[in-house]
Amino acid sequence: MITAEGLTKRFGDKKAVDDVSFTVKPGSVTGFLGPNGAGKSTTMRMIVGLDKPTDGSVTVNGQSYGTMKAPLTEVGVLLDAKAVHTGRSARDHLRAMAATHGIPNSRVDEVIDLAGIGSVARKRAGKFSLGMGQRLGIAAALLGDPHTLILDEPVNGLDPEGVLWVRQFVRYAASEGRTVLLSSHLMSEMAQTADHVIVLGRGQVLADAPLDELVRSWTTATVRVRTPRVADLAVAVAGPATEIVSTGPESLQIIGLDASRIGDIAADRGIPLHELTPTTGSLEDAYLALTGDAVEYRSMEVAA
Repeated sequence: MITAEGLTKRFGDKKAVDDVSFTVKPGSVTGFLGPNGAGKSTTMRMIVGLDKPTDGSVTVNGQSYGTMKAPLTEVGVLLDAKAVHTGRSARDHLRAMAATHGIPNSRVDEVIDLAGIGSVARKRAGKFSLGMGQRLGIAAALLGDPHTLILDEPVNGLDPEGVLWVRQFVRYAASEGRTVLLSSHLMSEMAQTADHVIVLGRGQVLADAPLDELVRSWTTATVRVRTPRVADLAVAVAGPATEIVSTGPESLQIIGLDASRIGDIAADRGIPLHELTPTTGSLEDAYLALTGDAVEYRSMEVAA
């Protein structure tokens, strides 16, 4: 379990992290989201002792990372896949890490196979592609068979097979009762992987909720309807809490009524329905709605 209480980090006059509190529980995958500059990386660095909090505290299973006698066996970390000795082979890099904790070379071979880098294990890490570098970083995080995993953008640069492997692996790790904190900018992938989501914006917690609850709270459910009597249906469902958008000569998008209610209204008036499809918002929709006022670095809008 990861527990942050009043976690704050200042760099000069700027608060990168501002009084952040959360708990990452074992047994589920917790997604860690936020725009660039939101404080995610700084928070993860404070969890593993790379940055010292200005105020507050953060512990892993009740201990601060700096007091752990064998941290590789407690916390597996991927923050920067490029943090390797570029002149060493992947195998030698992992063996050097293992030697600091008395981890046998047989475990090095296990994580090399697990991460799918066996064919390049004897090559210099400095020659690795982005995807292979990510796989080596994941292998290093798994080296001590830790109870807690903290992975920052682990699928960055991976091919579809690698992305699928990471997704399946972290979900399996959570099913074993491990604590998994996963950061990613890929909303579609996070939607398939995370059970719970923590969203940061301008250094503060904007949301801390189960993924499905977050999506329901920050998106609007709509119903797509097709009927040859589109005008009659629009009149029948109209109301102060209902929004109706024409999407074609025989189609509507209805906001504010659920599909069953629309179906009942149509049936009562003998209006045939050729389609009645409820749609829910996505994690991306919820994320954009939630962080709209917390984006520090905005792109220039492109004129149509």
